[in-house]
Amino acid sequence: MLPVRGRNGRAARPARLLGTRTAWTPVGDGEFFCPGCGGDRNYQRLTGHRRFILLGVPVLPRGETAPVVECAACRRHFGTDVLDHPTTTRFSAMLRDAVHTVALAVLAAGGTCSRTALEAAAGTVRAAGFDDCTEDQLNALVEALAADTGRVYGQSCGAGLAIELHEALDPLAPHLAAVGRESILLQGARIALADGPYTPAERDVLSTVGAALTICSDDVTRLLAAARTPS
Repeated sequence: MLPVRGRNGRAARPARLLGTRTAWTPVGDGEFFCPGCGGDRNYQRLTGHRRFILLGVPVLPRGETAPVVECAACRRHFGTDVLDHPTTTRFSAMLRDAVHTVALAVLAAGGTCSRTALEAAAGTVRAAGFDDCTEDQLNALVEALAADTGRVYGQSCGAGLAIELHEALDPLAPHLAAVGRESILLQGARIALADGPYTPAERDVLSTVGAALTICSDDVTRLLAAARTPS
């Protein structure tokens, strides 16, 4: 028996008799970092219902599938955990805010802000994305923080300051490589060293920064020592 031929003389595929098909329903949308595209994209969150098909016709329900995220650009599907990763825009803002918070914490721990420390801090904050940051602005912020009766500055890292550091750094740490987490700590260390050796309060703040960035205590000690070495 000769095979059945389709268009262009190719052998026709037999019809699919049995199988399953998933019908997707949009339940939400937004912007996310697409691991397929490698950048920020719009997405739809979809829920799916599988159906048993016979000769291409859905006949029986087969239950629900796990929800997925569909990229509007590449149309690939991903697990919903992909939404835990911040967008590029959000990540940049988190990083900028983290550096600003660390700089203020180190300045506050130093007690009286010296001009050299303020200059180092302002340069670090500007490089992180706050282009208009000035020494006077940082000094005013530190004075305002010192006036807050819930915090004590120039002494060991208080509970309020530790909470602020963790709030800024905890969400960021999982999305940074080791070199990125170490870089934030080193930036804080260089601000502390701008006007002389570390004070006990500065060391305490930097240790808190390291812990929030999930850097082990031995590595914190190593990095604080390395920051003292001229590059």
